[in-house]
Amino acid sequence: MWKNKKVVATAGLIVLLSGCSEETIEKDEPVIETTEVEAAEPEKAEEVAKAETEEKSEAEAEEQAKAEAEEKAKAEAEEQRKAEEQAKVEAEEKAKAEEQAKAEETARIEAENAGSASQQQATRMAEEYLSYTAFSKSGLIDQLEFEGFSNADATFAAEKIDADWSEQAVQAAGNYIAYTAFSRTGLIEQLEFEGYSSDNATYAVDEITVDWSEQAILAAETYIEYTSFSRSGLIEQLEFEGHSKADATNAVDVIGL
Repeated sequence: MWKNKKVVATAGLIVLLSGCSEETIEKDEPVIETTEVEAAEPEKAEEVAKAETEEKSEAEAEEQAKAEAEEKAKAEAEEQRKAEEQAKVEAEEKAKAEEQAKAEETARIEAENAGSASQQQATRMAEEYLSYTAFSKSGLIDQLEFEGFSNADATFAAEKIDADWSEQAVQAAGNYIAYTAFSRTGLIEQLEFEGYSSDNATYAVDEITVDWSEQAILAAETYIEYTSFSRSGLIEQLEFEGHSKADATNAVDVIGL
Protein backbone atom coordinates (compact mmCIF):
# COMPACT_ATOMS: atom_id res chain seq x y z
CA MET A 1 0.00 0.00 0.00
CA TRP A 2 0.95 3.56 -0.56
CA LYS A 3 1.29 5.87 2.28
CA ASN A 4 1.12 9.59 2.16
CA LYS A 5 -0.08 9.52 -1.40
CA LYS A 6 -0.41 12.86 -3.08
CA VAL A 7 -2.21 13.43 -6.35
CA VAL A 8 -0.83 16.01 -8.66
CA ALA A 9 -2.92 16.83 -11.70
CA THR A 10 -1.20 18.15 -14.72
CA ALA A 11 -2.27 18.39 -18.32
CA GLY A 12 -2.48 14.83 -19.61
CA LEU A 13 -0.78 13.31 -16.50
CA ILE A 14 -1.74 12.19 -13.06
CA VAL A 15 1.25 11.64 -10.80
CA LEU A 16 0.88 9.59 -7.65
CA LEU A 17 3.50 10.36 -5.08
CA SER A 18 4.13 7.94 -2.23
CA GLY A 19 7.30 8.13 -0.33
CA CYS A 20 10.20 7.87 -2.68
CA SER A 21 8.37 5.99 -5.39
CA GLU A 22 6.41 7.61 -8.25
CA GLU A 23 3.83 6.22 -10.64
CA THR A 24 2.89 8.09 -13.73
CA ILE A 25 -0.43 7.31 -15.41
CA GLU A 26 -1.11 8.84 -18.74
CA LYS A 27 -4.72 10.01 -19.48
CA ASP A 28 -6.10 11.14 -22.82
CA GLU A 29 -8.90 13.43 -21.52
CA PRO A 30 -8.08 16.87 -20.19
CA VAL A 31 -7.60 17.34 -16.53
CA ILE A 32 -9.52 20.04 -14.64
CA GLU A 33 -8.28 21.37 -11.42
CA THR A 34 -10.66 20.65 -8.53
CA THR A 35 -10.77 24.33 -7.62
CA GLU A 36 -12.10 25.23 -11.11
CA VAL A 37 -14.99 22.70 -10.85
CA GLU A 38 -15.94 24.02 -7.47
CA ALA A 39 -15.94 27.59 -8.83
CA ALA A 40 -18.15 26.68 -11.88
CA GLU A 41 -20.90 25.06 -9.79
CA PRO A 42 -22.21 28.28 -8.17
CA GLU A 43 -22.27 30.04 -11.54
CA LYS A 44 -24.27 27.23 -13.08
CA ALA A 45 -26.69 27.26 -10.16
CA GLU A 46 -27.18 30.99 -10.61
CA GLU A 47 -27.85 30.55 -14.31
CA VAL A 48 -30.40 27.83 -13.61
CA ALA A 49 -32.06 29.96 -10.99
CA LYS A 50 -32.11 32.92 -13.36
CA ALA A 51 -33.64 30.81 -16.15
CA GLU A 52 -36.26 29.46 -13.77
CA THR A 53 -37.08 33.00 -12.65
CA GLU A 54 -37.42 34.16 -16.23
CA GLU A 55 -39.62 31.19 -17.10
CA LYS A 56 -41.77 31.86 -14.07
CA SER A 57 -42.05 35.56 -15.00
CA GLU A 58 -43.01 34.67 -18.55
CA ALA A 59 -45.61 32.18 -17.32
CA GLU A 60 -47.02 34.75 -14.92
CA ALA A 61 -47.11 37.37 -17.72
CA GLU A 62 -48.89 34.96 -20.01
CA GLU A 63 -51.36 34.07 -17.29
CA GLN A 64 -51.95 37.76 -16.59
CA ALA A 65 -52.47 38.52 -20.29
CA LYS A 66 -54.86 35.60 -20.57
CA ALA A 67 -56.81 36.78 -17.53
CA GLU A 68 -56.96 40.33 -18.90
CA ALA A 69 -58.13 39.06 -22.32
CA GLU A 70 -60.85 36.96 -20.68
CA GLU A 71 -61.94 39.90 -18.56
CA LYS A 72 -62.01 42.17 -21.62
CA ALA A 73 -64.01 39.62 -23.62
CA LYS A 74 -66.42 39.24 -20.72
CA ALA A 75 -66.85 43.02 -20.45
CA GLU A 76 -67.41 43.34 -24.21
CA ALA A 77 -69.98 40.53 -24.13
CA GLU A 78 -71.80 42.22 -21.27
CA GLU A 79 -71.70 45.52 -23.14
CA GLN A 80 -73.10 43.82 -26.23
CA ARG A 81 -75.85 42.18 -24.19
CA LYS A 82 -76.84 45.51 -22.67
CA ALA A 83 -76.81 47.19 -26.09
CA GLU A 84 -79.03 44.48 -27.55
CA GLU A 85 -81.38 44.70 -24.59
CA GLN A 86 -81.58 48.48 -24.99
CA ALA A 87 -82.20 48.15 -28.73
CA LYS A 88 -84.97 45.65 -28.03
CA VAL A 89 -86.61 47.97 -25.51
CA GLU A 90 -86.38 50.91 -27.94
CA ALA A 91 -87.82 48.81 -30.79
CA GLU A 92 -90.73 47.73 -28.60
CA GLU A 93 -91.39 51.31 -27.53
CA LYS A 94 -91.24 52.49 -31.16
CA ALA A 95 -93.62 49.75 -32.29
CA LYS A 96 -96.00 50.61 -29.47
CA ALA A 97 -95.89 54.31 -30.37
CA GLU A 98 -96.50 53.55 -34.05
CA GLU A 99 -99.41 51.27 -33.19
CA GLN A 100 -100.90 53.97 -30.97
CA ALA A 101 -100.49 56.59 -33.69
CA LYS A 102 -102.07 54.27 -36.25
CA ALA A 103 -105.03 53.60 -33.96
CA GLU A 104 -105.51 57.32 -33.39
CA GLU A 105 -105.32 58.03 -37.13
CA THR A 106 -107.83 55.27 -37.85
CA ALA A 107 -110.20 56.68 -35.23
CA ARG A 108 -109.80 60.16 -36.71
CA ILE A 109 -110.51 58.95 -40.24
CA GLU A 110 -113.51 56.95 -39.10
CA ALA A 111 -114.85 60.00 -37.30
CA GLU A 112 -114.34 62.14 -40.39
CA ASN A 113 -115.92 59.53 -42.62
CA ALA A 114 -118.91 59.17 -40.33
CA GLY A 115 -119.47 62.91 -40.46
CA SER A 116 -121.73 65.03 -38.34
CA ALA A 117 -125.37 64.22 -37.73
CA SER A 118 -126.46 66.51 -40.58
CA GLN A 119 -123.85 65.00 -42.92
CA GLN A 120 -125.11 61.53 -42.10
CA GLN A 121 -128.66 62.65 -42.88
CA ALA A 122 -127.55 64.15 -46.18
CA THR A 123 -125.75 60.92 -47.05
CA ARG A 124 -128.84 58.86 -46.30
CA MET A 125 -130.98 61.10 -48.51
CA ALA A 126 -128.41 60.98 -51.33
CA GLU A 127 -128.53 57.19 -51.26
CA GLU A 128 -132.34 57.29 -51.37
CA TYR A 129 -132.32 59.55 -54.43
CA LEU A 130 -129.87 57.36 -56.33
CA SER A 131 -131.91 54.25 -55.48
CA TYR A 132 -134.71 55.36 -57.83
CA THR A 133 -133.28 57.90 -60.30
CA ALA A 134 -130.00 58.98 -61.88
CA PHE A 135 -128.05 62.06 -60.86
CA SER A 136 -124.77 63.65 -61.76
CA LYS A 137 -122.60 64.61 -58.79
CA SER A 138 -123.36 68.32 -59.16
CA GLY A 139 -127.02 67.57 -59.83
CA LEU A 140 -127.24 65.53 -56.62
CA ILE A 141 -125.56 68.28 -54.60
CA ASP A 142 -128.04 70.81 -56.03
CA GLN A 143 -130.93 68.53 -55.11
CA LEU A 144 -129.69 68.08 -51.54
CA GLU A 145 -129.23 71.84 -51.18
CA PHE A 146 -132.81 72.24 -52.47
CA GLU A 147 -133.83 69.90 -49.64
CA GLY A 148 -132.25 72.31 -47.15
CA PHE A 149 -128.79 70.87 -46.58
CA SER A 150 -125.77 73.14 -46.61
CA ASN A 151 -123.39 72.96 -49.55
CA ALA A 152 -120.75 71.41 -47.26
CA ASP A 153 -123.13 68.67 -46.06
CA ALA A 154 -124.46 68.04 -49.57
CA THR A 155 -120.94 67.81 -50.99
CA PHE A 156 -119.87 65.48 -48.17
CA ALA A 157 -122.83 63.20 -48.95
CA ALA A 158 -122.17 63.15 -52.71
CA GLU A 159 -118.55 62.16 -52.09
CA LYS A 160 -119.36 59.75 -49.27
CA ILE A 161 -121.62 57.50 -51.34
CA ASP A 162 -118.82 56.98 -53.90
CA ALA A 163 -121.19 56.66 -56.85
CA ASP A 164 -120.15 55.62 -60.37
CA TRP A 165 -121.06 58.87 -62.15
CA SER A 166 -120.37 57.35 -65.55
CA GLU A 167 -122.97 54.68 -64.83
CA GLN A 168 -125.34 57.34 -63.55
CA ALA A 169 -124.96 59.10 -66.92
CA VAL A 170 -125.87 55.88 -68.75
CA GLN A 171 -129.01 55.52 -66.64
CA ALA A 172 -129.95 59.16 -67.24
CA ALA A 173 -129.46 58.79 -71.00
CA GLY A 174 -131.71 55.75 -71.02
CA ASN A 175 -134.37 57.60 -69.02
CA TYR A 176 -134.35 60.57 -71.45
CA ILE A 177 -134.64 58.37 -74.53
CA ALA A 178 -137.49 56.45 -72.89
CA TYR A 179 -139.85 59.46 -72.85
CA THR A 180 -138.63 61.92 -75.50
CA ALA A 181 -136.68 61.99 -78.76
CA PHE A 182 -133.08 63.19 -78.94
CA SER A 183 -130.34 63.39 -81.52
CA ARG A 184 -126.98 62.06 -80.46
CA THR A 185 -125.47 65.51 -79.97
CA GLY A 186 -128.70 66.77 -78.37
CA LEU A 187 -128.62 63.99 -75.76
CA ILE A 188 -124.96 64.64 -74.96
CA GLU A 189 -125.73 68.34 -74.46
CA GLN A 190 -128.71 67.50 -72.25
CA LEU A 191 -126.56 65.27 -70.03
CA GLU A 192 -123.90 67.97 -69.76
CA PHE A 193 -126.64 70.43 -68.80
CA GLU A 194 -127.61 68.03 -66.02
CA GLY A 195 -124.09 68.26 -64.65
CA TYR A 196 -122.36 65.24 -66.18
CA SER A 197 -118.88 65.70 -67.57
CA SER A 198 -118.42 65.67 -71.33
CA ASP A 199 -116.60 62.33 -71.05
CA ASN A 200 -119.38 60.76 -68.96
CA ALA A 201 -122.09 62.14 -71.23
CA THR A 202 -120.38 60.91 -74.40
CA TYR A 203 -119.71 57.52 -72.83
CA ALA A 204 -123.35 57.19 -71.81
CA VAL A 205 -124.72 58.05 -75.27
CA ASP A 206 -122.34 55.59 -76.90
CA GLU A 207 -123.21 52.94 -74.32
CA ILE A 208 -126.97 52.87 -74.97
CA THR A 209 -128.44 51.35 -78.13
CA VAL A 210 -130.34 53.99 -80.12
CA ASP A 211 -131.65 54.22 -83.68
CA TRP A 212 -130.93 57.90 -84.36
CA SER A 213 -132.94 57.84 -87.56
CA GLU A 214 -135.93 56.64 -85.56
CA GLN A 215 -135.29 59.40 -83.01
CA ALA A 216 -135.48 61.98 -85.81
CA ILE A 217 -138.86 60.59 -86.91
CA LEU A 218 -140.21 60.74 -83.35
CA ALA A 219 -138.97 64.33 -83.01
CA ALA A 220 -140.59 65.31 -86.32
CA GLU A 221 -143.93 63.82 -85.25
CA THR A 222 -143.74 65.66 -81.91
CA TYR A 223 -143.07 69.00 -83.61
CA ILE A 224 -145.96 68.53 -86.04
CA GLU A 225 -148.34 67.69 -83.19
CA TYR A 226 -148.07 71.11 -81.50
CA THR A 227 -147.02 73.53 -84.28
CA SER A 228 -146.99 73.96 -88.04
CA PHE A 229 -143.85 73.56 -90.14
CA SER A 230 -142.98 73.68 -93.80
CA ARG A 231 -140.97 70.75 -95.09
CA SER A 232 -137.75 72.73 -95.24
CA GLY A 233 -138.50 74.43 -91.93
CA LEU A 234 -138.96 71.09 -90.14
CA ILE A 235 -135.79 69.72 -91.69
CA GLU A 236 -133.89 72.80 -90.44
CA GLN A 237 -135.42 72.42 -86.97
CA LEU A 238 -134.38 68.79 -86.76
CA GLU A 239 -130.86 69.69 -87.90
CA PHE A 240 -130.81 72.44 -85.28
CA GLU A 241 -131.65 69.79 -82.69
CA GLY A 242 -128.57 67.84 -83.78
CA HIS A 243 -129.99 65.30 -86.19
CA SER A 244 -128.01 64.71 -89.34
CA LYS A 245 -129.38 66.12 -92.63
CA ALA A 246 -129.99 62.58 -93.86
CA ASP A 247 -131.94 61.60 -90.72
CA ALA A 248 -133.89 64.88 -90.76
CA THR A 249 -134.83 64.51 -94.43
CA ASN A 250 -135.78 60.88 -93.91
CA ALA A 251 -137.97 61.82 -90.93
CA VAL A 252 -139.85 64.47 -92.89
CA ASP A 253 -140.36 61.98 -95.73
CA VAL A 254 -141.68 59.35 -93.30
CA ILE A 255 -144.30 61.66 -91.76
CA GLY A 256 -145.40 62.66 -95.31
CA LEU A 257 -144.52 66.34 -95.21
